[in-house]
Amino acid sequence: MKIKKQKFWLPLSIFGWPFWLPILLTGLILILTLSILYVPLAWLIGIVTLLCLAFFRDPIRKIPNEPDVMVAPADGKVTEITRLERLEEFGGPALKIGIFLSVLDVHINRSPSDGVVESAEFTPGEFLDARHPESGMRNQATKIVLKSGSGKLIVRQVVGAIARRIICPLEPGDRLERGERFGMIAFGSRTELIVPEPEAWRVVVQTGQMVKAGSSVLLRRI
Repeated sequence: MKIKKQKFWLPLSIFGWPFWLPILLTGLILILTLSILYVPLAWLIGIVTLLCLAFFRDPIRKIPNEPDVMVAPADGKVTEITRLERLEEFGGPALKIGIFLSVLDVHINRSPSDGVVESAEFTPGEFLDARHPESGMRNQATKIVLKSGSGKLIVRQVVGAIARRIICPLEPGDRLERGERFGMIAFGSRTELIVPEPEAWRVVVQTGQMVKAGSSVLLRRI
């Protein structure tokens, strides 16, 4: 594996800055005010502020450089590995891997493969718990179609009961490298990787397994 060179990204970025700054400023104002009025509550606010800042953490990841693999687009637990008999976008069968992100997981999404963005479309919907079996189909989501060397693939960012803001500034024509950051979903969510030709891939994870975005290999081409 290699350590992929990372750009200076947080907090001075489209993902981190809008969150870190108001959280930090609000926390500091409350802490300073409550330290005069009631110190124990000031400590509590300080802890909550640190937890909120930790949610938007962005650790460096080792990106696999071996050919013909797909890496996890999100941190979390693999909750679904399903063969779809037919997916309209592929005109045939597909393989879907769903990952559930709890509030304790890193919520930065990363590209599973090198490729060029064909489309990034937001679909309105419901706010079921991201662990619900139908959340992937019924909840609000953003679908990213990526053209890679292995063909098309889809990444879906799906909101949960608490997570109701999807961040995905991608536009058609944008080029992504394997493991590159492309967005996030705030506070608990679900991310799906969908690829065509299920028989061409070997799944190297299993349901219940914890994975890390950009570094955990999900699929190897047979």
